[in-house]
Amino acid sequence: MTNGTVDDGDRSARDFAHDFPFDPAYGRTLNELLRVPAPDAPADFDAFWRSRYEAARAVDPKPEVGRLVEERDGARIHEVSYTSVGGVRLGGWLVLPAEGEAEHGFVVGHGYGGRDQVGPDVPLPLPRSAAILPCVRGMADRGLLPGVPSVAAEHVLHGIASRDTYVIGECVADLWCAAAALLELVPELNGPDPRLGYLGVSFGGGLGALALPWDERFAVGQLTVPTFGNHPLRLTLDCVGSGAAVRRYHAEHPEVVDVLSYFDAATAAGRLGKPVLVAAALFDPSVPPPGQFAVYNALAGARELRVLEAGHYEYEGTRQEQAGLDAATADFFARVLR
Repeated sequence: MTNGTVDDGDRSARDFAHDFPFDPAYGRTLNELLRVPAPDAPADFDAFWRSRYEAARAVDPKPEVGRLVEERDGARIHEVSYTSVGGVRLGGWLVLPAEGEAEHGFVVGHGYGGRDQVGPDVPLPLPRSAAILPCVRGMADRGLLPGVPSVAAEHVLHGIASRDTYVIGECVADLWCAAAALLELVPELNGPDPRLGYLGVSFGGGLGALALPWDERFAVGQLTVPTFGNHPLRLTLDCVGSGAAVRRYHAEHPEVVDVLSYFDAATAAGRLGKPVLVAAALFDPSVPPPGQFAVYNALAGARELRVLEAGHYEYEGTRQEQAGLDAATADFFARVLR
């Protein structure tokens, strides 16, 4: 385990000044966070996800490259669209090397709220890389769909009454279909060995944990402050954002725990045998740290940990911490995707 900024296991979150009506560190030391388990899986958890993956792989993504948006950091950035499950067309951005063929490929997930531009996702972790940055269904700017809420607190509840209609499962499929679109548009990435990496933050981190175990096209992943970890525990922890919406729904519909058990990122991580770098925070008002660490703790393969002071919270050292994480991520992918 690479501990990044870890000094010792008794380390606790900084005493940040805040006005939340709860403790975003949840009173846990690093040692305690490193012992948070994953919940038990439903008996047909694996079969459920393998079936959804097979359905996504059967989709012809029909990718279309749009206009050139900008060229910077050794990359050309285009608009792109593709087809996902249910026949929906989704948009995003395609990143290609400005010169030469791509040697690596990435699918880059986004946080709740979507993305309206490429922003800091470029430069990519490795030079001479291609990437697709999709907007999953319902999310701005290029994933908006009639009938699917675009507000996080509503989106996270869309179709939640059944495992077969819950939007989170469809968002995972959107990532699988994005990978298919990238491999069709950048044929040099196809080969006998997996050459794709995944990066995801928060919402995208949780989706990545759910997507990666079943998809042999990915060799490696990096998940930052991943959500959806250990739902039974999350439902007991106060927070803000989409997690709070699920807690409120659960208070009136306790049976939803049965659906959520199929969408637990920590449970899925127990099936994830590929190398994964997790960046988990000691203090986070939106994604409770116990859930983040549950994802890391459950990983079945080679794993590395970068401990962050805070997630979803700006403080004086945020930029410096992000720069350190960017460097660690680049080093990680350089070692694994060499």
